[in-house]
Amino acid sequence: MLEIVIVVLLILLNGVFALSELAVVSARRSRLTALAAEGRHGANRALALAADPGRFLSTVQIGITAVGLIAGAYSGATLTEDLTAYLLGKGVPTAAAAWLAYIGVFAAITYLSLIAGELVPKNLALRHAETIACAVAPLMTTVSRIAAPAVWLLDVSTKAVFWLVGQRQLPRSTVTEEEIKGLIAEAEGAGVLESGERRLISGVLRLGDRPVRGLMTPRTDVDWIDANASAADIRTRLLASPHTRLPVGDGSPDDLIGVVRARELLVALMSDAPLDVRVHLRQAPIIPDTADALDVLETLRDAEVPMALIHDEYGHFEGIVTPADVLEVIAGVFRSDVDVEEEPYAVPRDDGSWLLSGGMPADDMAEQLGFALPTKRDYQTVAGFVLAELRRIPAVGESMETNGWRFEVVDLDGRRIDKVLASRIPASRRQIGPAV
Repeated sequence: MLEIVIVVLLILLNGVFALSELAVVSARRSRLTALAAEGRHGANRALALAADPGRFLSTVQIGITAVGLIAGAYSGATLTEDLTAYLLGKGVPTAAAAWLAYIGVFAAITYLSLIAGELVPKNLALRHAETIACAVAPLMTTVSRIAAPAVWLLDVSTKAVFWLVGQRQLPRSTVTEEEIKGLIAEAEGAGVLESGERRLISGVLRLGDRPVRGLMTPRTDVDWIDANASAADIRTRLLASPHTRLPVGDGSPDDLIGVVRARELLVALMSDAPLDVRVHLRQAPIIPDTADALDVLETLRDAEVPMALIHDEYGHFEGIVTPADVLEVIAGVFRSDVDVEEEPYAVPRDDGSWLLSGGMPADDMAEQLGFALPTKRDYQTVAGFVLAELRRIPAVGESMETNGWRFEVVDLDGRRIDKVLASRIPASRRQIGPAV
């Protein structure tokens, strides 16, 4: 009976080493850091073990190997003899009793080692990685110190092998944006995040990836005031525009001289004094169209007026950016900001296709349709995406196939792509590149 208890204890000890190995390796560094900040016992030691995986894995392997050798030798020498004697007492022939005892002990030890010494501990470690890592870290640190010479030898030998095959540096652990999105989706599925929270977080990630050209209202859609226009013309322009602030140009939008508040001009127009637009001018920051969206956000915080004027490298006016444009990327388009006649960016159809606006942000389109766009690209809208694929101005009815979808130009506004129909391609016909 004592022999069986000793073997079981050795198997459980093997399970402790297997548990420790997977718990420390799979524990999230950020979670361990948070536990250490909370004062959790063992968290700092778990972080130290995770920071030196070579030394930690050597310690675990020494423990598992030593326990395995002791359990194998003890069970072979003791349990096999006891079982052989038992079988002989039951009348089993000597030769058969020895073989049956050996096979029985081997099968039992192997089964218990797999279940109690490997599978159960490792599954437990995966379910509670950080908690178990903190609990076993002091023990593993002590074992590492006791077996320091052997641990050093194994660690150095392992590093030498990697050095010989060209792996001279431990690759840095990095978290990609796709992994973050996957984690957010997992948290939503588990009920940790609400759907609205997931959409907001995804919007913030999109904002970080966009250049200012992906935020701005383009020049063709900007309402502006000519500082040299008559009071009647300015009044007509103010009444026709829904915006509270308008850029002011000196005869041309390429020569913008500032921004005015529509309310101030309307008040001035109602008075008897002559209207001088320049008196009401406020200076707006000028930003190159190569700037990042997050840089624009910082600029808008410190600006005299919450509007930035975007210019290209030649000094030509390209568009404007306001805080509302930034919020639209994060939270989506507000219904009150959309004209009644204006359709949403993407309209689902009964056959599974999508009617897309040419001005829809390309990353929103890719997320909606379920494929990835190149990280470095020269376009920011669906229209730009189609032009980049076709490499020419298309005619109505032209189409191309890419990323498992067929994109057909169904409406043009002059030379501008206004509407695109996206239809999923059957799996048997899919191809990687564009097909016109």
